[in-house]
Amino acid sequence: MSSAAPRSEPAKPWERCRTYWRLMRFDRPIGTLLLLWPALWALWIAGEGKPDPLVLGVIVLGVVLMRAAGCVINDYADREFDPHVERTKTRPLAAGLVSPHEALLLFVLLCLLAFRAVLLLNPLTIALAIPGALLAASYPFMKRYTYLPQAYLGLAFGWAVPMSFAAQINTMPWIAWELYLATILWALIYDTMYAMVDRDDDWKIGVKSTAILFGDLDRILIAMLQVFMLLILFGIGRQIGLGPAYWIGLSSAAALAIFQQVLIRRRSKADCLRAFLNNQWVGAAIFAGLALDHAWR
Repeated sequence: MSSAAPRSEPAKPWERCRTYWRLMRFDRPIGTLLLLWPALWALWIAGEGKPDPLVLGVIVLGVVLMRAAGCVINDYADREFDPHVERTKTRPLAAGLVSPHEALLLFVLLCLLAFRAVLLLNPLTIALAIPGALLAASYPFMKRYTYLPQAYLGLAFGWAVPMSFAAQINTMPWIAWELYLATILWALIYDTMYAMVDRDDDWKIGVKSTAILFGDLDRILIAMLQVFMLLILFGIGRQIGLGPAYWIGLSSAAALAIFQQVLIRRRSKADCLRAFLNNQWVGAAIFAGLALDHAWR
């Protein structure tokens, strides 16, 4: 009788699909929302509350696909680190459920699908898609070289803002770059909160982050970034003459920022994660203000 261990059965097709679904983080849509809200802010401002349906559809689809691609390449880049971090050790690549080769193929496929959708838009938007893809592909490697990968994430996530302006009005006015800056600051805020969850593990394995860089000043510096972001959004509202609905939305976002400060006051991992997740409502509040303001005109 053979003493060899029995062979494990190959994964069923639906189990493979579920694994890929998890790899693309479709089971956790928070990242998609954080990427989508600034794009919608930009479309509603550029389109004065009535964005072109084709542009809206392509931008939303591009956000979904590129966020999935970003998650895949992030896990590929972190495949040697993730098994040593409590929060990430069960991810498909870290757990050995997906090979690095499969991950790279999936990343390329998602990028090609997103680029195919962008080809429906104007040449300026198509040109902007190239640096956008490069930002998304290079972001995961930044934590090896700089303590500011969260700022680089803002550059990548926020790129949907100038692309949305370009797609809607075929130009990128100054206000597009102001909104881009606000988005970069917002990503720096929420991703620092996220990095606070992993700070101890990151310190041990040598991964850099703003949570490590800020140290004991993390809450103060996050508060300053929140103030700067809200001031920029306040200035944008004044420049384009937005009304009461927008100011209510922005005030709600400010209240949520205060709530997040309360959550992170003790720096517990669970509460820092709650503060990070709470940012989806910041984006929603600002968008609701913009949408209602234009709808009531």
